[in-house]
Amino acid sequence: MPVLPQSNQTLIELVQQRIGRQAIAPFGFNANGDLRRISAVLFLLGQRDDQTPYLILNKRSDQVRQPGDLCCPGGGVSPSVDTLIAKSLHLPKSPLSLWPHEKWWRQHRPIDHKKLSLLLATALREGVEEMRLNPLGIRFLGPMPPQELVMFKRAIYPLAGWVNHQHHFFPNWEVEKIIWIPLASFFDHANYARYRISFNLGNNNKETIPDREMPCFVHRQEGQDELLWGATYRITMRFLATVFDYSPPPIDSVPVVYRQLGQRYLNGSVVSQA
Repeated sequence: MPVLPQSNQTLIELVQQRIGRQAIAPFGFNANGDLRRISAVLFLLGQRDDQTPYLILNKRSDQVRQPGDLCCPGGGVSPSVDTLIAKSLHLPKSPLSLWPHEKWWRQHRPIDHKKLSLLLATALREGVEEMRLNPLGIRFLGPMPPQELVMFKRAIYPLAGWVNHQHHFFPNWEVEKIIWIPLASFFDHANYARYRISFNLGNNNKETIPDREMPCFVHRQEGQDELLWGATYRITMRFLATVFDYSPPPIDSVPVVYRQLGQRYLNGSVVSQA
């Protein structure tokens, strides 16, 4: 079973080292082309007063698609705005310029460096909008492999970051609340489950989506179970495998959690539970 480093500074250095070491293929999109099918998100780590490292996630509100889901802060690229923000990330003391691998990327992977700047600009802007994240208080730890959404044709590019001092966030209308998950809890097999989803799209809807079953992580907070599943779950598991060589328990060895998703889940409303 993995053990967290004794200090958060050691954890930060470990993450930077292992994410920086992994071979990331060239970013598969054109920075000057159609960017409507990509999103950039922040895989945020941070600490609270107890000095324990946490994964910081947003819980999506009822006013957006996939309400109730846990996700990383982030969203789609706004080319006109994010291109300007990306230029500012080349200035001294910006999160990108302070990244230990920035100079190497700029010299040896200039095209990907430009794309990385754009992705980080998008993720930081969205973090400010969604949760009033202080962009200058983020320590950039490196890019992670993209994830393809299953139900929506979109590629998600996660960027790992550490929140230096900010302990309080102020969600906007897109976010119901901020979820802090202790990093150590991901190493407890008892927190994993099998997420069995059925879809109820209504009698008049000709579209059918087959029932699905997939692994998930259950975070118990204030008497409520928060489920981490889908693309954010896969991003998290990839992170744990890369940094700690950790694998979750086999899906056939964990209990089943049943949920039913309605038509409004795809458009923005409450997730019904079975």
